[in-house]
Amino acid sequence: MDVKVQHIGQTGARVVVIDDFLIEASRVVDMAAACMPFPPEGQTAYPGRRRHIGPGDPASPYVMGVLQKLAPVIGQAFDVSGFGIVEASFSLVTTPPDALSPVQRLPHFDWADPRMVAVLHHLHHLPDTGTAFYRHIASGIERVDAESAPRLRQAMRDEDERMGVSPGFAAETNDRYEKIFHVEARFNRLVIYQGALLHSGYIPPDFTYSDDPRTGRLTGNIFVRLNDT
Repeated sequence: MDVKVQHIGQTGARVVVIDDFLIEASRVVDMAAACMPFPPEGQTAYPGRRRHIGPGDPASPYVMGVLQKLAPVIGQAFDVSGFGIVEASFSLVTTPPDALSPVQRLPHFDWADPRMVAVLHHLHHLPDTGTAFYRHIASGIERVDAESAPRLRQAMRDEDERMGVSPGFAAETNDRYEKIFHVEARFNRLVIYQGALLHSGYIPPDFTYSDDPRTGRLTGNIFVRLNDT
């Protein structure tokens, strides 16, 4: 594993990037393909299809193997003694730009809790995709917590009414958001970051929205909650 820890934005939030994470990552793609078809995601604003992985699922050994391997990395990067798993899934971006809801066109946060951490494992060879991180310009917010979340939501509503929402996925800096960091996708690259950071999947204009795990933007997505210590 090649582990790099980046400190991004004004808060210095840590983003961990690990290349060549698994020895045989192609087997995970085979595992995901065996789970086809993925159902549409109905629980979150994720723009595509998700196959949730729970206890006893055939893909559960993959999830537990990832977390076991990551335990010392997460502990050191975030100064904690451990963590607990919250949820896991295989995911595919399949919603084209003209079908996105307004909330899917903006940078978002997953949880207003810095102890919630996202693990994103890229399992595709699609170029020019990735994950971008942002600062909300008017409020200066990069990382959301329980105190700042209501303020950010209100500022976003005000901007929606006044400025509208640009079509397509969030991408470069605009009047509302400044892009502060970008992790390019690469096969078998794993990215770890706080779900409270404002972020968005980075999807290029010529992207192919395949619902096949062998050809689409397949990722393994795991959320964990850091221990309080």
